[in-house]
Amino acid sequence: MQSPEFSEVVDRICAENGRFHPNAYLFVRQGLDFTLSQLKERGEIQSRQHISGEKLLDGIRAYALEQFGPMAKAVLDHWNIESCRDFGVIVFELVDYGVLGKTDEDNIRDFENGYDFSDAFEKPFLPRSE
Repeated sequence: MQSPEFSEVVDRICAENGRFHPNAYLFVRQGLDFTLSQLKERGEIQSRQHISGEKLLDGIRAYALEQFGPMAKAVLDHWNIESCRDFGVIVFELVDYGVLGKTDEDNIRDFENGYDFSDAFEKPFLPRSE
C-alpha cells in the first residue's frame, strides 16, 4: 500500500499542474518497484541500486503489459501518458518532491528515445500474419 506521504505528494503535484492522473504516479512508483525486483531476481542489480532510465522504461513496459494486458495503452492514454518522455516527467516530478532519488548523470532526456507506444502496448496483441 502507498504511504500517506506519497499520496500527499501526488495530491500536491496534481493540484499544481494536473497534467497526469494521480494513478499515473502510483503506477510509475509500482513500475519502479517491479523493475527493481525483476533486475534483482535476474542478478543484474543488488538491493535497491540505482537503475537507468532505459532499464526503467523496459520495466514499466513489462509491468503495464502484466497489469493491463491489451488494455495497457488505453489505461495510459486515460492517465494522459502518451510517450516514454511522459514517464520521465513523472519520475522527475517525484524526484523534485524527494520521493525518488537521482544521480548527477540522470536527465529527462534519458526517457526521450524509448519505445513507440503502439509497438510496445498494442502490437503484442495483434494477430500474427502468416
